[in-house]
Amino acid sequence: MAGALAFTSENACSQTGAATIPSYPGKPVRIVTAGAGGGNDFVARIIAQGIAAPLGQQFIVDNRTTAVSAGEITAKAVPDGYTLLYYGSNIWLLPFFRSNLPYDPVRDFAPVILAVSSPNLVVVHPSLPVSTIKELVALARAQPGALNYASGTIGASTHLGAELFRITTGINIVHVPYKSGSSQIPDLLSGRVHVAFSPAASVASYVKSGKLRALAVTSSRQSALAPNLPTVAASGLPGYESMATQGVFATARTPSTIINLLNQEILRLLSQPDIREKLLNSGVEAVGGTPEQFGATVQSEMVRLGKVIKDAGLREQ
Repeated sequence: MAGALAFTSENACSQTGAATIPSYPGKPVRIVTAGAGGGNDFVARIIAQGIAAPLGQQFIVDNRTTAVSAGEITAKAVPDGYTLLYYGSNIWLLPFFRSNLPYDPVRDFAPVILAVSSPNLVVVHPSLPVSTIKELVALARAQPGALNYASGTIGASTHLGAELFRITTGINIVHVPYKSGSSQIPDLLSGRVHVAFSPAASVASYVKSGKLRALAVTSSRQSALAPNLPTVAASGLPGYESMATQGVFATARTPSTIINLLNQEILRLLSQPDIREKLLNSGVEAVGGTPEQFGATVQSEMVRLGKVIKDAGLREQ
C-alpha cells in the first residue's frame, strides 16, 4: 500500500505529453468491474451505453469474479484509456484488510469520476423500543452486549457504517456477519437480529409495510432516497457520514486529455434527468465532479475509514 495517500502527476500524464496520442477512442474500450447483475454492473452498463454514441466507439463491460481481479487487470493494463475500472470503495479499502493485493489503489489508478453514491438506512426490528438514534444509543448503553447488528460483506458500507457508529458512540453491540446484504433480511424481519445499516433499495418496502422501522439515513445531508428521514449526524452524532460510492478509474499514467474527455462525457450523461431518475430508482444517486475531486474523496475515505478498520481490528475473512 502506498505510504503517501496522494494521487500525483504520475497517475495521469500532462496535457503536453498527451498531444501526440492518436485520436481517442479509436477502438472499443473495456470497462472492467465485478458482480454480474449487481449494482456495479448496472451502473457500469448505463455509463457504457450512454457514452458510446457520443464518443463513436463501443464501451464493453467486462465482469470479473472479484474486486481484486478487476483491480489487477486495470493496474497492469497499458495506460492508453482502453481499459477502465468501474468499482466502489472496496477497491481502495481492501489494502487495509489484506497485505498481498496485486495493485496499489493510489499508485496504480488514475481517478476519472465519482459516478454515484448511496447512503444506508439505519433500520431496526419493530420489537425494539426505539424510534430515534438517540433512543437506540441509550438502549445499547443500558444493555451492553444485548443488541446485535447484521451486515453483509466484511468491509462493505453496511459493515463499516455500523462500525463507525459503534466506535463513535462507544456502545457495545454485537456484529452478526452474513455472506451478502440480502441474506440478512430474513433474520432482520424475524427479529433474530436487531439493527442493520442497509441500502434503501433493500429495505424500503419493509419500512413502508411496517415490518422494519427506519431511524435515520447515513449521508451527511438528507437523501432523495429517503427524503423523510433525518441524518444520523443531525440525530446526535455530528460529523457522522457513511456512504457507498462507485466511480470510474483509468490505469495510472493515462494521458490527462483522455481522463478529461471521459470525465466530461460521463458528467454530461449523469446530468441528464432521465439518467438521474433511472439511477435513483435503482437505489443510487448521481454525483459527478472532477477527477481531482474524486481523487480527494478516495484519499479522505482511506484515511477516515482506514482508521475505523484498524481501530476495530478488522481483517478479511
